[in-house]
Amino acid sequence: MTLQKMLRFPTNQLSGCAALLPQVNSVRGIKNFKPPILYEHIQMPERPKLHYIDRVPNYSNSQIRPPKMHKMLDLMRGPETVHNKLIHKQYGIQATGGGRMRFIHFEVIRMGLLRKLDWSRMFAIWRIDSPWQAVTKKGQGQRMGGGKGSIDHYITPIRTGRIIIEIAGHCEYLEVKDILSKISAKLPFKAKAVSQETLEWDAAKEKWQTENNQNKYTMEYLIKNNMDDLQRKVKKIDHLYFGKYV
Repeated sequence: MTLQKMLRFPTNQLSGCAALLPQVNSVRGIKNFKPPILYEHIQMPERPKLHYIDRVPNYSNSQIRPPKMHKMLDLMRGPETVHNKLIHKQYGIQATGGGRMRFIHFEVIRMGLLRKLDWSRMFAIWRIDSPWQAVTKKGQGQRMGGGKGSIDHYITPIRTGRIIIEIAGHCEYLEVKDILSKISAKLPFKAKAVSQETLEWDAAKEKWQTENNQNKYTMEYLIKNNMDDLQRKVKKIDHLYFGKYV
């Protein structure tokens, strides 16, 4: 059957519509579909949702007076050397900068995941401690002096590279990437959504850049050799991490 009989157009109308018809190539292609991912090694816990985080730390003895603490800025500086890997080898949120997490930020993460994830096949776990460091503050309008102020709230210090939460289960990275990215944008420090593949890629990329760097005048070289009197000008933390961490 010709194209004219199928469309039932006269010859003069068919010649004008030929340019509007799609170009069809009758060529068969080889389909290469990836096999589905197997989740046989994943065990779902009894409680898949994130548990509630206390606003104030609980002390075993009620007679203990909550201690006041220093700022302890060292707990936010430098890289995280312990909790910087995924336990379940799937997905999570990683801090790319240091900072402090308050109770409201824990609730932003918990409520954001509670409404978005499919808990019948996914689960999430905390990878950070509940707020434990006391932050003091004086009332508005008070004069200087009079000792340290009263405890205002509690925070959890975070270092660069720390895994905040971890998501696992019968799911792929594309399902949770947008959810984790939106939550990480609401945190008080820089963070990003990561997977096991992206963490391995970043580690391999950093290693390759270090081995193939042709410029020998790196920040580490300049500080160690005290060029331009940098050992006196830079911060103390730069003597350890050479400008990599703020």
